[in-house]
Amino acid sequence: MESFIARQQANPFSVSGHARLLLTGGTGFFGRAILRHLVATGTLSHHTVVVLSRDPKSFLTAYPEFDALAPLSFHRGDTKDRASLPWGEAFTHVLHAAADSTAVSQLQPLQRFHQILDGTANVLDLAVATGAKRFLFTSSGAIYGPQPADLNGFAEDWLGSPALADPATVYGQAKRSAEHLCALYREAHGLETVIARCFAFIGPDLPLDVHFAIGNFIRDALAGRSITIAGDGSPLRTYLDQTDLAHWLGTLLLEGHSGETYNVGSDEVISITELAHLVRDLIAPGTPVRILGRPDNAIARNRYIPNIEKARALHGLTVTVPLEQAILTTAQAHRKQPVSPS
Repeated sequence: MESFIARQQANPFSVSGHARLLLTGGTGFFGRAILRHLVATGTLSHHTVVVLSRDPKSFLTAYPEFDALAPLSFHRGDTKDRASLPWGEAFTHVLHAAADSTAVSQLQPLQRFHQILDGTANVLDLAVATGAKRFLFTSSGAIYGPQPADLNGFAEDWLGSPALADPATVYGQAKRSAEHLCALYREAHGLETVIARCFAFIGPDLPLDVHFAIGNFIRDALAGRSITIAGDGSPLRTYLDQTDLAHWLGTLLLEGHSGETYNVGSDEVISITELAHLVRDLIAPGTPVRILGRPDNAIARNRYIPNIEKARALHGLTVTVPLEQAILTTAQAHRKQPVSPS
C-alpha cells in the first residue's frame, strides 16, 4: 500500500477501492494536522472522511476552510457517549486520535482515565460493528514512565512503566490500558490494530497557553517579553512538526503491521534552555531568557526521547521539517492572533 500522506505530495490515501475513514479527535491538534493534509493532497476527491466532533458548528466557525468540502463530513458525537456514535455508517479505516494531552488539567484523574479507556472501548466496538478492517490508536510515550539516564531513547520494547500508585501518571496509565484493549479486540475480532506512541510536537495548531514549554516560549517571544523557564532548563526533549506527524500517522494507519507499536516523534535532542534561546533568536533576538530554577545534581536529568529506528527501518519514516523551520511556521501562524497574558 502507498502512504496515507506520501511525502506530502502523492495521494495520501492510495488504497484500492473507495475508502471510508472515521477520524476521532479530528478537531484537535492531531486531527487538524491530518485534515490539512487531506485537503492539501486532494485525498477528499477520492475517499470519504467522517470526523467525530462534540461541536462541529463551533469548529467550522473557527476553521471555515474545512466547511463544505465534500466528501468530508462531521458527525456530532462524543467517544464517551456510545449512543452518539455513527453506528449506522460503514467504515474501512478508523484513526482514533481523541483525548489528546492538552485537556489534562480540565479533568480529575479518574475522569481522565475513563475518558481515554471507555472512549477507546466505544470506538473499538464501533469499528467492529461498522466493518472496519484497520484501526490506528494514538497512544503516548508517557506509557514508558521515567527515562533512565543511560537510555538514549525509548524503544518500543522498553518494559518500564509509570508509577502505578501515583495519580499524576493517569494519562500514561490510561493509554497503556487502552493499548492492551486494542490487543484484545485484535485477538477477539480480527481487527487490524496498530499503536502509535506519540511524543512531543510543534506546529501552527499548537496552543501557546497550555502546559507545553515550547508553546509558552513562542507566546512570550511574540509578545516581546522575557522568555521564562520555570525549572532549571536541563530537561531534554525532541519535537516533531505536525506535518510530519500527519504523514507518520497516515502511513501507520495503512502500512503499520497489525499488532505492532511504533514510536512517533523526532530524535533530534535539545535541552529546554537551548530551546528557549533558539526560540528567542528566531523570533525576538535580544529578548532576555530567565531561568528560575537551579540545577540539582542529586536528581537525574529529565529526558523524554523516543527511539524511532523501527518506524524508519520498516516504513521509511523520517524527520523532514527542521525544528527551526517548525518554530518559525508556528510563530507565523500565531502572529495574527491575540497573544495571551503570561
